[in-house]
Amino acid sequence: MRALIHDPDLTFGVVPDPVPTPSQALVRVASFSLNFGEVAYRSADVRPGHVPGWDAAGVVVRAAADGSGPAAGARVVTFGWSGAWAELRAVDTAELAVVPEAVDLGTAGALPVAGVAALQAVRRLGPLTGRRVLVTGASGGVGRYAVQLAAREGARVVASVGSPARAEGLRELGAAEIVRGPENLEGRVYGVLDNVGGRQLTQAFYRLEDDGVVMAVGRAAREAAVIDFELAGTRSARGRIENFNVTTPFGDDLAHLVGLLAAGELDAQIGWRGPWDKAKEAAEALLARRVAGKAVLDL
Repeated sequence: MRALIHDPDLTFGVVPDPVPTPSQALVRVASFSLNFGEVAYRSADVRPGHVPGWDAAGVVVRAAADGSGPAAGARVVTFGWSGAWAELRAVDTAELAVVPEAVDLGTAGALPVAGVAALQAVRRLGPLTGRRVLVTGASGGVGRYAVQLAAREGARVVASVGSPARAEGLRELGAAEIVRGPENLEGRVYGVLDNVGGRQLTQAFYRLEDDGVVMAVGRAAREAAVIDFELAGTRSARGRIENFNVTTPFGDDLAHLVGLLAAGELDAQIGWRGPWDKAKEAAEALLARRVAGKAVLDL
């Protein structure tokens, strides 16, 4: 089959078809989406011919041998830590969800890592009704989902962006306030969904309410966060930082998000879409912050 591989640069190659385990379905990929993390932080030690990719949507061509998951012909969105950037993908049935006909497969393919990360991080913050929540990197893939999902939970969402252009559409998604970086935030917040790390995480931490929490979701800044805890003690008395990592399997959370898409209650915010032979262009645009939301590639 044809696939995108790192060899060592991002290029097309021909690799063997995946061989599913008994608990895996074989899926013909229709679309996949790129995530900042898998593009910016790819390993230098990847074996030749390795197929990267986390998020993909397509059609089941062979159901799992153990009887789990959907039948052949089902439209599905899938997650895994590799294998998405190819014509075929073998995926555990616990890591997929059925996509109704009314939902475009490319749109569903924008969900897995960014959507599930935002969903799980919002849940980790606890009850949000009436609480002020800051989302850093709000214009990115995780950020745009986080704005919507936190607003759905009743939060007053403050969206932090790097420029006025990056703020486009965020109020329509549920942001009540927009700021240029946490350092320009007035007042305090109960929770922070931080997708940037580094200096922005530090500044957000200094602006917590008592017993507030920063959920450290991403590290788009690619820099360390340095906190002066003596200074923090004068600004946020009992705030804390939690390191966030998504938990698997994704299946139930994907089904929930697909349901929101189908009901028109969630927008996948696709900021770039094109054929998969434009993968390098999409990756470069994502790294250069020229994509508002998700980048989707169609096979």
